[in-house]
Amino acid sequence: MARKVNPIQDRLRRAALEKAAYLAIYERGYAGVTLADIAAHAGVSRGTLVYHFGSRAGLLAAVMRRFSRTIAVATRRAVRLSDTPEGKLRAYVDNQFYGLVNTRRFYTVSLDFLAAATRDTELMTMQRAFLAESLAVDLELARLTGRAGAEGRARLLRAIVEGLSVRFLADPEPDLAVYRADCMTGLRAVLGWPDDAA
Repeated sequence: MARKVNPIQDRLRRAALEKAAYLAIYERGYAGVTLADIAAHAGVSRGTLVYHFGSRAGLLAAVMRRFSRTIAVATRRAVRLSDTPEGKLRAYVDNQFYGLVNTRRFYTVSLDFLAAATRDTELMTMQRAFLAESLAVDLELARLTGRAGAEGRARLLRAIVEGLSVRFLADPEPDLAVYRADCMTGLRAVLGWPDDAA
C-alpha cells in the first residue's frame, strides 16, 4: 500500500531541499555541483532528491525558479508597501542589495546560472522568465516619472543593478552602504530625479 503524502509537509520538504541545493550551488558552482554534493548538504540520500525532483536538472531548475521568484516577489511587495516615490526607490534598492552574505550568495548563483543558460535553451527560457518578472517591478519604478519611454528606463534601471552586482562580486571588501548609494544615484539619474546626495 502506497504511503499518503501530506502536501504541506511535502512542500516544506521540497523547499528545504531547494535551499540546501542553492547553498551547494553557491559553494560548488552551477556546473560543478552534483546530486551527491546536494544530498550531503541537505543530509539526505540522492534517492530523496530524485524522488522529489526527478533529476539534477529538475532540482537545479526548481532552485533557480524558487530563488529568482522570491527576490522578485519580495522586491515587488516592498515597493508597493512604500507610500512615496522616494520610498519605493529606496525599497527597490534595499532589496537588490540585501545584506552582505545574501547579496553575495544570490548574485554568485544568479551569474553562474546565467553563464550556464547561454549554452542551454531550457535554462535560458527560465532566465527570460525571471527577467520578465523583474521587468514588472522595474516598470513600476520607471512609470513613477509619468513620462513616456518607461520600457527603456526600466531596462536601464535593471542594467544599473546588474552592473553593480557584478562589481559587488568582484570587490574583495564590498561596502553595502556604498553599493546602495551608488545604485540610488544611478537610478535617480535614469528617472531624471535630482540626486539627494548633492
